[in-house]
Amino acid sequence: MRIGRAKGLAALVVAGLLAAAGAAQAQQAPIMIKGEPYVYDKDNAMDVMRICAGCHGELGNGGGGGSYPRLGGLNADYLAEQMRKFKSRERENIPMIPFAVDRELSERDVLDVTRFLSEVKLETKPPANMPADGYARLQIMKKVLQIPREPGDIEAGKTFYAADCGPCHGNKGQGRLKKPAIAPQHIGYLKTQVDNFLSGKRKHDDIEIMKAKTPEEWKNLWAFLSSLQD
Repeated sequence: MRIGRAKGLAALVVAGLLAAAGAAQAQQAPIMIKGEPYVYDKDNAMDVMRICAGCHGELGNGGGGGSYPRLGGLNADYLAEQMRKFKSRERENIPMIPFAVDRELSERDVLDVTRFLSEVKLETKPPANMPADGYARLQIMKKVLQIPREPGDIEAGKTFYAADCGPCHGNKGQGRLKKPAIAPQHIGYLKTQVDNFLSGKRKHDDIEIMKAKTPEEWKNLWAFLSSLQD
């Protein structure tokens, strides 16, 4: 009986290992584009990024008073999904219209540039010992994303965030898979997106929760999010 049980357990273990191996192989299946396996091309990513840099900065810092979001360091799958939505016009953005077409932004371009952006590491503070050389300082600051502090009750904003935002966007706004990081992120951009969700221009899974919030609660949330880089 013991021998039989041992064989049975061994068979279950082997079956489990084979199933896991099969799942791993399925997950590692190459992405195909026009019948050919996709291979990351960093040089192409840099070429595409030169176009994006006009609004979003060389490393995806964003800016423009919050008009253009931080893209550097965001999840590649999330970024690719949003780019495809711009191309299909499911998500509308006037500045993106000339670029969000296959002629200017192919699927290969999307995959290359989103991987490049996902691997960017943006600091939230400049190093303590900045060089004296102006050009060297400029190059360092390109990798720093600083979000101005917003007025409001930070603790109240923290409570709002923990209850209604954190489960999807992470305890410190770092994001989860296809739920984007919202800290650090330009507050002006976040405000615009909330307005878009509330007006129906963009879809949100928890729109009823968002509609129930008061202007004061939103103000407190911005104060909290802007404090997370401290």
